Amino acid sequence: MSISRLSAAEIKAGRRLFAAEWRFVAAATAVSALPAMRGTEVAFAGRSNVGKSSLINALTGQNALARTARAPGRTQELIFFSAGGPLMLVDMPGYGFAQAPKAKVAAWTRLIHDYLRGRTNLARVYVLLDARHGLKPADDAVLATLDQAAVSYAIVLTKADQVKADEQAARVSAVERAISRRPAAYPQVLATSARSGAGIAEMRAALARLMRER
Repeated sequence: MSISRLSAAEIKAGRRLFAAEWRFVAAATAVSALPAMRGTEVAFAGRSNVGKSSLINALTGQNALARTARAPGRTQELIFFSAGGPLMLVDMPGYGFAQAPKAKVAAWTRLIHDYLRGRTNLARVYVLLDARHGLKPADDAVLATLDQAAVSYAIVLTKADQVKADEQAARVSAVERAISRRPAAYPQVLATSARSGAGIAEMRAALARLMRER
């Protein structure tokens, strides 16, 4: 998704959507502990240490809203954030490698899949990939779950500032080709950088468009 596909009005709507102060709402380590479903939820999934918390902080303009860490596996719960409006952001536990016991990693993985299958107000999942690496085998199971559950999802490349422009373009094209036959995948990929701010305005605008379409 490029800025040319988003109007100036959508960019402005995205800025307004994230202008209010966002706050922590709840954290859940089991489906039974999830908050009551209300409004529209958008979740952020990805391999451990891919930059989910950093992206949420960049979108909301609040550096300390979602916790970040150098060590993979820091987020161990489904964490919900709200600005008081109809949109809820959900930071999901990272999948794949994590510095934690295997039993705990397996429990996080079950939680992710159970949440994706059973949350009827979940409008979209943004699956984050490191722009330096693209799709990995660990991503396939989550994409398959999203396809089976008919949950709309889009791919977001993170850490885009760490690759050259031609490499980034090639990575976007490769990922778009890979997901082109997946039934629940949004066809276009957005490249972002929480550090440089690249793609953040476009992603806010895309979320504003999603809310309008709902």
